[in-house]
Order: sequence, then C-alpha cells, then structure tokens
Amino acid sequence: MTDCIFCKIIAGEIPSRKIYEDDEFLAFHDITPQAPVHFLLIPKKHIRNIMELEPEDSVLAGRLLNKAQELAKEQGCAEEGARFVINCKTNGGQTVDHLHIHVLGGRFLTWPPG
Repeated sequence: MTDCIFCKIIAGEIPSRKIYEDDEFLAFHDITPQAPVHFLLIPKKHIRNIMELEPEDSVLAGRLLNKAQELAKEQGCAEEGARFVINCKTNGGQTVDHLHIHVLGGRFLTWPPG
C-alpha cells in the first residue's frame, strides 16, 4: 500500500527505532510511548486490521502473537507482565490501517485505559 505509514516504515522510507526485524515481521518503538516499554509489532504483509484476517493468515497470526510474547520478554516484561493491544477500526481506536500489536510494560497499567 503506497499510502500506509507502516508499509513505508517496512520499506525504509520512514525511519523507525527498530527492535526486531525478519522476513515476516517488524517491531519498533512507539513514537509516543505510554509506558517505559511500548513498541509495535507489525506483519510485513499488509492486512488492514484483525477483522480482515483470512483463514490462510491463521499461521501468520499465531506467529505474530508468539513473536510479541518473545519480544516483550526480551524488553524486560517477563517477570511483571505486559499488555498486548490490538485496536480495530475507528471505534476500536485504530489510527493506522495496518494490523499491529501494541506491547506495553514496565509499569502497572490500569483498567479501563480510557
């Protein structure tokens, strides 16, 4: 997608503070962190949101969750935990139309968030 900011980050057209990258995923620090640990994990395949996952994306979705867990542990959240957030569409608070997981940790997170 030519107008997707996350696709531009994947392509290297927009800089990011990467914490992980492979052929399938990219993880980078959030530009407006809400916790000491706050990064985004995105699939390189452009999927607009979780509601648009296709059955053939099931394996990708599972690997996405596993990678989010692995990176949260590496970022220091293994002992105290973390919050994994997937916003979806306007009412769900999604602001970038590319599937992504926010991983937040490093402090106690209240509920509801707002």
